Amino acid sequence: MRPALIPALLLAGCATVPPPPTTLAESVTARGETEPVGTAAVDAADDPAIWRNAGNPAASLIVATDKKSGLWVYGLDGKRRDFVQAGRVNNVDLREVGGRIVVAASDRGDVANAKIALFTLDGRSGKLVAAGQHPAGAGEAYGLCLGVIDARLYAFVVIKDGTVRQVDLESGATVRTMTLATQSEGCVVDDRTATLYVAEEDVGIWRFDARPGGSIAPASVAKVDGRHLVADVEGLAIAAVGADAGWLVASSQGDNAYQLFRLPDLSPAGRFRVVGGRYGATSETDGIEVVLGDFGPGFPGGLMVVQDGDNAPAAQNFKLVAWDDVRAALGL
Repeated sequence: MRPALIPALLLAGCATVPPPPTTLAESVTARGETEPVGTAAVDAADDPAIWRNAGNPAASLIVATDKKSGLWVYGLDGKRRDFVQAGRVNNVDLREVGGRIVVAASDRGDVANAKIALFTLDGRSGKLVAAGQHPAGAGEAYGLCLGVIDARLYAFVVIKDGTVRQVDLESGATVRTMTLATQSEGCVVDDRTATLYVAEEDVGIWRFDARPGGSIAPASVAKVDGRHLVADVEGLAIAAVGADAGWLVASSQGDNAYQLFRLPDLSPAGRFRVVGGRYGATSETDGIEVVLGDFGPGFPGGLMVVQDGDNAPAAQNFKLVAWDDVRAALGL
């Protein structure tokens, strides 16, 4: 055995040493973090949603899942504002419609029968109020995202096996079903263009027409290629600019990175990692969310919230990243 190989073999045999990143990415540090979710010592934090307070941006709120117990509400200071015991809610999204902030979460409490758990959020107090459930067909409710299409609010429920159901939240009716071949979770709707994006974890990102009368055929956006996307592909978010521009952002969980695709052409636009700083690095990220616009002095150009899979010694939490820092790192 050559002596030069000994250190490498010793490191390879040590389970506590993580493998080096396999792909290149720029570095960004978080500007804040939430207090941990309530469930400790297990994989519990999963997915965030952001409500921007247009009248007082610094008073905006984050709603996030503890997939073992319910939903947390946080301020931009990371402090807990509310908690609702809601069981095994996995993904969450929100929209402000008709003067109400509607929050929806995928309820996987019954793995044989999917449900959508509904809530309203009081933007002033930060309190969540349960608003009932809608059934979403057979299977385990895994991913969920909301979209406003032709002034109507829909939930897209991603069943763990890759089935995607579009549910009209006013009537509770499932208006159509789409299908991917294997386990899928992350999804996001671009309301501006009525486009649904879904992450098939080991395969890549797909695009669907989000209109209830649109085609149910998926179109490939990006493949898991070990360079732009490293399995699993997890959370998806839209950083919207203008009528159809901006970026589709994906959590490349396999190498602890975040990949941007330029809209509307979906060409690769750079990737980054949240590295160690005052609030620590992120790893094994599940859900993400991005909203552009003024969020006060700490986040003047927009806010990105990412789940952190390892916040030891505390329970998992969510890191807050300034979109200005992402743009600067990637030269956007």
